[in-house]
Amino acid sequence: MSKKLNRRDFIKIGSAAAGALALTGGIVNYQTKKITDEKKGDVITKIPTYCEMCTFKCAGWVYLKNGEPWKIVGNEEDEHCYGRLCTKGSAGFGAYLDTDRLRNPLIRTGERGKQVFRDATWDEAFDYIAKKMSVIRDTFGPETVALFTHGSGGSFFKTLLNAYGSNSITAPSYANCRGPREEAYILTFGEAIDSPERTDMKNSRCIVLIGSHIGENTHSQQVNEFAQAIKKGADIIVVDPRFSTAASKAKYWLPIKPATDTALLLAWINVIIEDELYDRDYVKRYTTGFDELKKAVQKYTPEWAYPVTTIRPEIIRETARIMAKNSPATLVHPGRHSVWYGDDTQRVRAGAILNALLGSWGRKGGFFNPVKSELADFPHPKYPKPKMSWQEATSGKYELASLALSSGICQATIPSATSSLKFKGWFVYGANLLKTMPDTKMLIDALQVLELLVVVDTMPSEITGYADVVLPECTYLERYDDIRTSQGRKSQLALRMPALKPRYDSKPAWWIARELGVKMGLGDYFKWKTIEEYLDYKLKKAGSSLEEMARIGVKTLETDDSLYIKKGENFKFGTDSGKIELYSSTLKQYGYDPVPKFLKHDEPGKDYYRLIYGRSPSHSFGRTSNNPILTQLVPENEVWVNSSVAKSWGLSIGQYVALENQDGIVSNRIKVRVTERIRPDCVYMVHGFGHTMKKMRRSYLKGADDIELISRVMYDPIMGGAGMRGNFVTFRV
Repeated sequence: MSKKLNRRDFIKIGSAAAGALALTGGIVNYQTKKITDEKKGDVITKIPTYCEMCTFKCAGWVYLKNGEPWKIVGNEEDEHCYGRLCTKGSAGFGAYLDTDRLRNPLIRTGERGKQVFRDATWDEAFDYIAKKMSVIRDTFGPETVALFTHGSGGSFFKTLLNAYGSNSITAPSYANCRGPREEAYILTFGEAIDSPERTDMKNSRCIVLIGSHIGENTHSQQVNEFAQAIKKGADIIVVDPRFSTAASKAKYWLPIKPATDTALLLAWINVIIEDELYDRDYVKRYTTGFDELKKAVQKYTPEWAYPVTTIRPEIIRETARIMAKNSPATLVHPGRHSVWYGDDTQRVRAGAILNALLGSWGRKGGFFNPVKSELADFPHPKYPKPKMSWQEATSGKYELASLALSSGICQATIPSATSSLKFKGWFVYGANLLKTMPDTKMLIDALQVLELLVVVDTMPSEITGYADVVLPECTYLERYDDIRTSQGRKSQLALRMPALKPRYDSKPAWWIARELGVKMGLGDYFKWKTIEEYLDYKLKKAGSSLEEMARIGVKTLETDDSLYIKKGENFKFGTDSGKIELYSSTLKQYGYDPVPKFLKHDEPGKDYYRLIYGRSPSHSFGRTSNNPILTQLVPENEVWVNSSVAKSWGLSIGQYVALENQDGIVSNRIKVRVTERIRPDCVYMVHGFGHTMKKMRRSYLKGADDIELISRVMYDPIMGGAGMRGNFVTFRV
């Protein structure tokens, strides 16, 4: 018997389905809390987890009622969520209950991209992979296999690849999302922002958001702290061509002309310096290059910026003064998705410099100094040293990239690439690359020439169609994963335990990586007999145990670290100079501008509009677009069109249109949203829709895919980030 999920059930967080598999012996080997409702006779089981519905991994509790799914709530001890899960996290059972899930291993029998497979046993799949990996190692070298990873289980595949002899491990989120942000802050302060962001928003008196959609990309910690700041009366300044949810909470909404953000940041810096609004003691004590910065920004006055940005000079000056008035508790938020126009490291660095002038780094209400727990590795042999590293794939470009570039690996896979390292095999864990990486044509060209492509995921997707072998992972509610260690104001550990038996023939990542490693002759790197042994070893080294974590879910470790720089402290930064570098000696050494400059970008032609995109509170990229609960909340995306543009085209609310980009690529149809909340020179859509995979029945051809329209990519010369906002679209009515 089954029960249809509906929105009312979800909002109440009631019993999700009667068709779920019951909890049986052997799933949870450590004592979990059972509560008996004496009035109703129900047995409630409470099991610790951390969420996998987005990258923030909020800790929570899974509640089963009589062995069936009931509700998921946040763990009140967890700094990631303060006990409050977002819409997506509360809908985690949808991932478990999705009947479109991958059910068993698959081996491709037809042409790549055609989704033609035969069912296979795990042993068959492992044999196939192990033989291919042996041939690649002996013929081309182990370095020619790369791992693309996005998700908790990826750590076990990193071990597998390192043991095999390759360090070509990339998170697509680096080149396609956060990379410019991290490198800009490393160049300026000697440290990255990392995740969760080290922003002290709950203590901020002024928050400046530039293209940062807090409230729509519902990372629980950020949303909670933003709300706390608003409640305390913080001044909110939002810079965005679109009147976003965050803009609705702002004292100032600056509807900037797209591609001119650097101009506004430089104008703010100009005002802060020329009007002597900067934190003099902080700048003198902790920074270097102030005089060079002052000289470089003299020409970027608010009057200069006005025709560029369309923001009036008096507004630029007034907002700059508000920032200074509230400093050092002023936070110019670094954002997250920072790959926009190709000069993104410099754009984000302009924001970092502004934060430095306001004295916000290492100060209450600005950026705190995070603490993070480090767990011991389970003992294993030393990894073999690769003869070539992932840097070889970029042919000497992007020397300031700290991590492997997914785009670089992709380019180096295509036979015409000029890099020294030619990739022959890919493992793709938890990343639907065809909905993640721009320039789809280049990606497909790379996929078609691989000797081996292995995809590990919970769902069928566009990328699985190109795989030689598909390995079905069970959802996060059905598995152990590694201990969550992440930065914050406190050093915390979080445990994920299986709450339910894996459905179908799906398996956890730790089991897949370990069994495949054994099959490949790499068993010495996976010496633990059970995942419980592996986790308990690491936890005991940290002063806890699996038994304790099963009871509490989150453990806060003792730490003596200070969150803020003490007044007068002789603080040394991680840059070459040991100071905050307003003028970057590293950038100068590598031939780049040591102080950011404004670069003019292409503008849309007649009847074309700049394509901008963002997130939905109800979805995480394309990961949740087939979720049976969340699809009832937001089944498809819309294209936001200014009312004047809609009138000129004869468009109406709810009408379906197709979008065509500057290269003639046409999207699936998408519903029009006519609104005054967006500038007339751009359109906006939520990312993650328009799936072409028929087996994802709820999301198949629902809405349009922004990624397929991003065929023009502007690569950041400093670190290789894939700038995506230089694409223009028109309407096909």
